[in-house]
Amino acid sequence: MERPRRLRSPLLRRLVAEVDLSPRHLILPLFVKEGGEPEEVASMPGVFRHPLSRLPQVGEAALEAGLGGVILFGVLPEEAKDPWGQGAYAEEGVVQRAIRLLKEAFPELLVLADTCLCEYTDHGHCGVVRQGPLGFYVDNDATLDLLAKTALSQAQAGADVVAPSAMMDGQVQAIRQALDQGGFPHVPILSYAVKYASAFYGPFREAAASAPQFGDRSGYQMDPRAGLWDALREARLDDLEGADLLMVKPALPYLDVLHALRERFAKPLFAYQVSGEYAMLKAAALRGWLEERRAVLESLYALRRAGAQGILTYYALEAARWLKEG
Repeated sequence: MERPRRLRSPLLRRLVAEVDLSPRHLILPLFVKEGGEPEEVASMPGVFRHPLSRLPQVGEAALEAGLGGVILFGVLPEEAKDPWGQGAYAEEGVVQRAIRLLKEAFPELLVLADTCLCEYTDHGHCGVVRQGPLGFYVDNDATLDLLAKTALSQAQAGADVVAPSAMMDGQVQAIRQALDQGGFPHVPILSYAVKYASAFYGPFREAAASAPQFGDRSGYQMDPRAGLWDALREARLDDLEGADLLMVKPALPYLDVLHALRERFAKPLFAYQVSGEYAMLKAAALRGWLEERRAVLESLYALRRAGAQGILTYYALEAARWLKEG
């Protein structure tokens, strides 16, 4: 008789365990605004829009927790937005100032910058919007220039990694060329290579005030109904264009995609446990429907087991504390 339970005794479980999880695998997403007081995101209890003045506290907490790093998202008031998202690549943009602030205070902290336009455009789309015979569309090639400018401005501010998330064809190549020609060939690109038009982004759009004002993003983000071929093609193109790291977003609904990429690409693979995933876990825990600590860590172990070397999660600080507590 086969007895798998023999290997599940208290003394053997740790010895035979293959999947490890530590704070260094976790990256904390941060919403950054110019000033005022910290604002809690209603649909994401425990997550805040941080004013620049509070960033040193958060950066210090991330370092003390042993996190792998932080990734920055800008939050602008509506009156500061425009059709071209100029706040994304302004020298004194909120993310550029946040990068300089964090790197001056904590040079040893890994700082990533999300490279997109949706938080800065008055229409909420990730690129330049045009009107066509069938309605609006996002002009892919016109957007590439703006994404390249954004990435270069982030690198000039001191970002350790730029992370393009707009899902424009050719964005990685355009950014790589801009970084190389601008004197930043050493700055790596974490590409949101496989990013679905997902229902799990709702709380993020509230947090970043980046919801589309019309239409949706299904014209450039991936169809959840598409086959694995679509994910593999997107990842292959970004790989060939010069991405240094590849990411799948969302995370848990796409474990099959994450695993497939792990088997096919010889590059570090990341997963983004997105706002909707966080909100579901947090809401269920607050209602007493599940044990938050166990459920969160179980979900993070699942991502590591599927092949993620890095995980972007709003639970990063809490998870790091739980892991240290044992």
